Amino acid sequence: MASKASAVWTGSLKEGKGTMSTATGVLNNANYSFATRFEGANSGTTPEEMIAAAHASCYSMALGAVLGGSGLTPEKIETTAAVTLAKVGDGFAVTRIALTTTAKVPGASKEVFDKAAADAKVGCPISKLFANNTEIVLDATLE
Repeated sequence: MASKASAVWTGSLKEGKGTMSTATGVLNNANYSFATRFEGANSGTTPEEMIAAAHASCYSMALGAVLGGSGLTPEKIETTAAVTLAKVGDGFAVTRIALTTTAKVPGASKEVFDKAAADAKVGCPISKLFANNTEIVLDATLE
C-alpha cells in the first residue's frame, strides 16, 4: 500500500508559498510557507506538523495493537507528538520527537501498560522511520 500526497511551491524560499494536498482529499491545498515553518506564523501548516500528526496517530494505533495482543482493549488512547526542527550544520533536521500519550485501558496493570507503551514506540512504523537519526522520547500515562 502506498499513501500519496503532493506539494506545490512557487517563488523564493522566504517570499514564496506552497500548498500540500493528500490523495484522499483530507488536506486540499493546505497552505505552507517560510513564515509558518520558521517564524511561527499560524496561517498554514508545516511538514513537521504533518510528521507530528502521522507519528501521533501511528503510535496510538501501534499501542492499541500491542495492548490487543495482551488481551486488553483500550477504551481511549490520546497521543500528541511534538516534532523539533533544528539547525544542524549547514541545514536543518528533525532532531527530536516527543510523544505524550494517555490511555484508559480497563484491566491493565501499570507494568503491562508501560511495557506495551515502550514496545509500541519501537514497533510503530513512523518511529522506525526516524529510529536511527532522531531522538524519540515517550511519556506514557495509564489513567
